[in-house]
Amino acid sequence: MKISTLADSSDQQCYEKKAPENALVIFGASGDLTQRKLLGSLYELFVRKLLPGGFFVIGCGRTELSDDGFRAKARQLLGDRKADQDDVNRFCDRLHYISGQYDDTRFYDTLREKLSQFDQKYSMHGSHIFYLAVPPQLFGTIIDGLGQAGLTCGEKEAHLCRSRLVIEKPFGHDLDSARQLNDKLHEHFNEAQIYRIDHYLGKETVQNILMFRFANSIFEPIWNRNYIDHVQVTIAESLGVEHRAGYYDKTGALRDMFQNHLLQILALVGMEPPVSFSADPIRDEKVKLLGAVRPFNADNIDKLLLRGQYGPGKLNGKNLAGYRDEQAVAENSNTETFVAAKLFIDNWRWHGVPFYVRTGKRLPRKLTEVAITFKKVPYSLFATAGIENLPANVLVFQIQPDEKISLSFQAKSPGSKLCIKTLDMDFDYEEVFQQTAPEAYQRLLLDCMIGDQTLFNRQDDVELAWKLVTPILEHWHSSNDTPFVYPACQGNLKPVDDFISQDGRSWRSL
Repeated sequence: MKISTLADSSDQQCYEKKAPENALVIFGASGDLTQRKLLGSLYELFVRKLLPGGFFVIGCGRTELSDDGFRAKARQLLGDRKADQDDVNRFCDRLHYISGQYDDTRFYDTLREKLSQFDQKYSMHGSHIFYLAVPPQLFGTIIDGLGQAGLTCGEKEAHLCRSRLVIEKPFGHDLDSARQLNDKLHEHFNEAQIYRIDHYLGKETVQNILMFRFANSIFEPIWNRNYIDHVQVTIAESLGVEHRAGYYDKTGALRDMFQNHLLQILALVGMEPPVSFSADPIRDEKVKLLGAVRPFNADNIDKLLLRGQYGPGKLNGKNLAGYRDEQAVAENSNTETFVAAKLFIDNWRWHGVPFYVRTGKRLPRKLTEVAITFKKVPYSLFATAGIENLPANVLVFQIQPDEKISLSFQAKSPGSKLCIKTLDMDFDYEEVFQQTAPEAYQRLLLDCMIGDQTLFNRQDDVELAWKLVTPILEHWHSSNDTPFVYPACQGNLKPVDDFISQDGRSWRSL
């Protein structure tokens, strides 16, 4: 069963704001993130006429590259997308590049001079966004360099400041390091200038969780312990660690996915209604929700968490290496590539409702979804006809690979006097709106330029997430337990199935 509508329906209410005058400085401009995500997203904003007329980009990197070389990389990228050549040329004319070492004060002097020069050329007013698309060990060096060059504002100048900082995850590797990084940021930036980015929050279906809950009166009254049996959040990947093995072996699934993406999605599903659809009210409620998650401790970690590591396997007849056989992974590594957890939220709305979350690599398929399983009917009226166990209604937000929402319910099939069948009512973004959902970075870059921090993590948000996760990391570090090994890209992982079946429930299939 499909839900359909027209994208130009009179019922559609849209709001989109064009960015004011801004310049973007990208550190790590020759790197993977810039090439794969940032330049393409900026180009899409450009052709949608959402960038200001004076917009320009300065790419910064340690790789020697000229303006023309940087533009050639962008043209190749956009050429692969079959973009309009005139638009590509106009966009690339606004791209510039400077190279140097991030610990060299002369590099920042050059950057300051370039910014002043281009501010005049493009009639800008000193509004600069600094994007750190670099490894985390460079964050402090670049932040200090910007501050010492006078390109940031301290707390005393906050009301006059027009510069902003975008910082990618990982934001620390435990609670202490996250606090130290926040302290470093606040030496040169105030909190209103800092945009801690989690690209999952820019995905359309993730944003739609808020719309679905708070723009429809029929769902919010049943969004609580009285009607919901449990919630499942899944982020599954079919790929292994690939080229990230050196980084991943020091990180693991708990830091890489659980501490940020999973907990952020959990917060949106469970939070209370904010007083308004603006940054701080929404982020206030997310923080309250994370603060209500039952803490992990040495007594409950082994009961509430399960960690695994993929071993050798096969996919379509091809042999797949186990995690310990991947290049740049220690041969005796206990780094987890899979985590499952049962969380409880100790507040009035969710008391007693388990939230099951799982994330892992080398699973049977790529899938990110949130599944809300409602309680079964209290009594089957059809028991006398032999129909006693009616399936529960399930509401699913699928985030990847396709963005859609579905709701399962029971209905009578034609023919027999009594024949009940589970039907799915599906809403598919691409099918309904006749377009692919935009790249998450488009939304996040535009929000940063506008000054909207709704989809960015605040200091207390980040530190609460690390406060939840750090006891787990410490327990695993001090224990002699090793992750269970599961075959790459295979289903039916018995320890994972047992983890939830002991509660009389089962995972949704991958």
